[in-house]
Amino acid sequence: MATKISTGDSRTRSSVSIFIVVGLCCFFYLLGAWQRSGFGKGDSIALEMTTKSGADCTILPNLNFDTHHSGDAGIVGKSDSKVEAFKPCDPRYTDYTPCQDQRRAMTFPRENMIYRERHCPPQEKKLHCLIPAPKGYVTPFPWPKSRDYVPYANAPYKSLTVEKAIQNWIQYEGNVFRFPGGGTQFPQGADKYIDDLASVIPIKNGTVRTALDTGCGVASWGAYLWKRNVIAMSFAPRDSHEAQVQFALERGVPAVIGVLGTIKMPYPSRAFDMAHCSRCLIPWGASDGMYMMEVDRVLRPGGYWVLSGPPINWRNNYRSWQRPKEDLEEEQRKIEEIAKLLCWEKISEKGEMAIWQKKVNANSCRRTQDTAQATLCKSIDPDDVWYKKMEACITPYTNSNSDEGGELKAFPERLYAVPPRIASRSVPGVSVDTYLEDNKKWKKHVNAYKRINKIIDSGRYRNIMDMNAGLGGFAAALQSPKLWVMNVVPTIAEKNTLGVVYERGMIGIYHDWCEAFSTYPRTYDLIHANGLFSLYNKKCDFEDILLEMDRILRPEGAVIIRDEVDVLMKVKKIVGGMRWDTKMTDHEDGPLVPEKILVAVKQYWVTGENNSTSSR
Repeated sequence: MATKISTGDSRTRSSVSIFIVVGLCCFFYLLGAWQRSGFGKGDSIALEMTTKSGADCTILPNLNFDTHHSGDAGIVGKSDSKVEAFKPCDPRYTDYTPCQDQRRAMTFPRENMIYRERHCPPQEKKLHCLIPAPKGYVTPFPWPKSRDYVPYANAPYKSLTVEKAIQNWIQYEGNVFRFPGGGTQFPQGADKYIDDLASVIPIKNGTVRTALDTGCGVASWGAYLWKRNVIAMSFAPRDSHEAQVQFALERGVPAVIGVLGTIKMPYPSRAFDMAHCSRCLIPWGASDGMYMMEVDRVLRPGGYWVLSGPPINWRNNYRSWQRPKEDLEEEQRKIEEIAKLLCWEKISEKGEMAIWQKKVNANSCRRTQDTAQATLCKSIDPDDVWYKKMEACITPYTNSNSDEGGELKAFPERLYAVPPRIASRSVPGVSVDTYLEDNKKWKKHVNAYKRINKIIDSGRYRNIMDMNAGLGGFAAALQSPKLWVMNVVPTIAEKNTLGVVYERGMIGIYHDWCEAFSTYPRTYDLIHANGLFSLYNKKCDFEDILLEMDRILRPEGAVIIRDEVDVLMKVKKIVGGMRWDTKMTDHEDGPLVPEKILVAVKQYWVTGENNSTSSR
């Protein structure tokens, strides 16, 4: 009897155990499914925000994107996290450029312009404060008025009005600078100068879309190319011509601080349809033609190089240039010799302007290069350029622009056509289908941004930066004559896609966000960062990246950060001490997606005046 009872109890316990095991399996299965859906990773925070702000998760009623031109902006949505606030930097840092600091530059050698290259401060010398705007700072004029006028308070430097007075670069009139569109080599104006170019180069039909302006001054060439649907990447050093790149960006023209020295330009190979030098003072014939060879690397097959000024037409101008004719003759001889070695054909020389065209393929060039025993670059990847030394060697031709990948379309068809680098499978991991899906995704994302910030494409934001551009989908979806996008491809990105961006008819640059960007403070109206902080997680300090974003963002400028919610919570905590008004919102597909969007507006404040935005 006792044995029977014991057996029954055992069976009962066994049944209960099986029931418990089955129940636990079901519970953990449901838990796993719940976690994979994205919920449980901080989504409750965003969901609570959404519930409080109304049914439509993309509408942010308490975030003010409007500008206050007088400089009197109010505090709107204060951060709910109590963190230590960043203090304002000393007023002497108003125009601080960390990697092109004038005092640090003077400690480096002057030969080959080394002292004008990037020299970033070590970690222990980085500023951990907010760069102030100068007193009286106002929002720049909207394009196209900004092309011709810049508020004096935004860049209060008059030296160029004296140095370049007779060349029509810039004039000071009351409380604004006026840019008449003149230049050293175009006294009749940039428009007339470009007309002369267009008589030789096919600018009108969209064949020429991307241009490089070396030693750009205040970038009037790029400014006047814009209405012809050509976008120019302009660069100039931070030197005795104070604030020339700053003026360019205040005008709404793409530009960066840069120089041709010893380091390769931060652009991919075969990027530009046209390169230009207008009395840019670069010694093209020196160093065995190294600078021309670097231009050749970034110039697309079939592209054009324009050289305007000395030594072109030296026979008629050596007296006015006050240079020995023997020196000028030798300089031009070297340029002609190197151009021939590079397979550039001179197609025009008129007055002080000469134009060469790069051959479309290498077949017609091999014999010339073999005869001259030209040195070809041994680097496997011609796009591997970040802090890499420039070499006096010729970048070999590839097939990606013609045979396998097909020819580039004219712009604007180029914007959404399959780029040759993708068609030829030159970007590992990116297929034609991947590219087409990426375009669809970014059209969807940008439509969501426009619901969040209804003035995003109104002309309010002219200078826009994408800090992690990928295939350029964000910029393509925003394409408008009212704005331009600086597409930045991080040097640590898994895929090198900047060449694709250029083949779509847009511009961009390589950069490592552990360092400061090559620009002045307050030069961008809108900054977009997709997955940037996940990319740099544990590689450099989020605080450094965010302070750099604040440095280059204009007062009352906007920020859109798209990332995983746990990363965004870390970002939001730091931003709480940065005088940004922020709000987090759900992914456009709803609160169950772990990717969220943090939007922000930088408060208006200037040096002095209590260093804060006054509440209204």
